[in-house]
Amino acid sequence: MSLAQRVLLTWFFTLVFLVVLVLKLDGKVKWSWFIVFFPVWVFDGILILMLAVKMAGRCKPGYDPRNGSPDLRRRTWYLMAMLLKLGFCLMLCAKLEKLADLKLVFVFIPLWTMLVGALVELGLNIFPERREA
Repeated sequence: MSLAQRVLLTWFFTLVFLVVLVLKLDGKVKWSWFIVFFPVWVFDGILILMLAVKMAGRCKPGYDPRNGSPDLRRRTWYLMAMLLKLGFCLMLCAKLEKLADLKLVFVFIPLWTMLVGALVELGLNIFPERREA
């Protein structure tokens, strides 16, 4: 998928989610919060599928694992971040639908974990380790 297609897909799903969210918050529709977050989950599912296909490409014959170790670490982090975001969205919907009596602190733990991980990833990208030859 090209960059332009990914950007267009992101904008489309964001627009659909925001329109449905505004309709729900204004009281125009009485949909479940799980339906409101459906565009987010479809988009995340597409991203997880694309990431899984790229990670499975490492299993093809003739692949040299010495050249791709930082790439695997980064893709593993992306997969973990997507799963944490999905967990946050599911717990948030369960809280808003009153299906689970969760404190808001526990609902936000996956999001905070993802943000701390993103800060670590940013730090590793800004300050790469130096290799002395």
